[in-house]
Amino acid sequence: MSEALAVTRLQSWPDSRIELTPAARWLTDHGGESMPMEQLFAGFIEKLIEEGIPLLRVTSALPSMHPQVLSRGFIWRRGEPVEVASVGHDVTTSEEYLNSPVWAIHQGAAAIRRRLDIPDAPMDFGILPDLLAIGATDYLALPMRFTQGPGFGSQSPDRPRNVSFASFTTDRPGGFSPAELSYLMELMPLVALRLEIEASRRMTRDLLITYLGRAPAKRVLKGNFHRGRGFEVEAAIWLSDLRGFTAMSDRLDNQEVITVLDDYFEAMARPVQQHEGEVLKFIGDGLLAIFRVDPENTPPGIDPRAHACQRALEAACGAFGALAELNETRVAAGQQPLRAGIGLHLGQVMFGNIGAKDRLDFTVIGRAVNEVARVEAATKMLSRPLVTSDSFARMLPEAGLESLGFHALRGVRQPRELHGVPAERLVCEVDSKEETTPD
Repeated sequence: MSEALAVTRLQSWPDSRIELTPAARWLTDHGGESMPMEQLFAGFIEKLIEEGIPLLRVTSALPSMHPQVLSRGFIWRRGEPVEVASVGHDVTTSEEYLNSPVWAIHQGAAAIRRRLDIPDAPMDFGILPDLLAIGATDYLALPMRFTQGPGFGSQSPDRPRNVSFASFTTDRPGGFSPAELSYLMELMPLVALRLEIEASRRMTRDLLITYLGRAPAKRVLKGNFHRGRGFEVEAAIWLSDLRGFTAMSDRLDNQEVITVLDDYFEAMARPVQQHEGEVLKFIGDGLLAIFRVDPENTPPGIDPRAHACQRALEAACGAFGALAELNETRVAAGQQPLRAGIGLHLGQVMFGNIGAKDRLDFTVIGRAVNEVARVEAATKMLSRPLVTSDSFARMLPEAGLESLGFHALRGVRQPRELHGVPAERLVCEVDSKEETTPD
């Protein structure tokens, strides 16, 4: 079709322009750009107010795909910025949720309206007395139905789990007018469509961060997902594993093993993240992490390599402290304490997309990765919970690392000097018999 013909046809349809209200246009006219949810939510409410709806309070929530967060809630109050709150998975069993209009929406209610300015107004939901106390006269809760996604409503198989909600409160005498109620109901499919786009973006990011780590996820989202592509990074490298894991797996059932691993990895991973490290892999009972050499974020006057190694060493000491706290709980419950070995090294690693054409892994490879595996293996041989390479130890001459002598490392041609932290500096107990038990 020529451009002239297309223009002629458009001109022949004088009523072809789609008329949208300001609120509807705000939801649809985004120019292909993503918008922070707080800004989108606040802008939508502002348009409703411009259209003459005197809102006092508006709330909504978007489902999340995060191991700790069930949904992200948004609360707007007149004269205040949008408040954002993360809601955990345990909320669905809480009294507050079970006594809320949200629960009723998740059970299939098409709408919930409560007039609060009438005699003997029903107070059948926990939120209503609070709204009445701030002068509210009318409350409306509506479902938002998404096309897909996990949702966060009823667990019943005959209920859709892709339903969220939006609630609107006014303090105008007489409450919402019939026209306003109809208008808000008609807007819900459009609101749900736009919010689902934003929720899907965030859920994709959350899933990638959860399974890949923050930095790799960022690169994948920017388009770095082609096989064979990579880049080099200099970093302090961490590899740790759990002692006696094979024997433990043999005597415990699978669910008990998962529980132990979750507790153990939490003790190991949290200090890594607190010291700006990146957890890259959980490999069975092993954890691989790096602390990047980052000149831009290193304090003035400090060698960036030394800064990376210092963060790794502090994280390792913190991990042993967390493990000691976990073991106190385990021993009190009549369970055996957990033991770990950590190897630390400094070197170059290659970040890259490796794998089959349609199944890739974003991981690190290189000689330094192989060497840190040999250093970690030496923790068993030397009955030491923490062993570092010489290249790592040279960066921290004031750290008090002691030489453990030269040792042959499998796959490494020349014997390497290894170093350790004096036992009194680590909050852990070392059972030499268990440390030398093959895993």
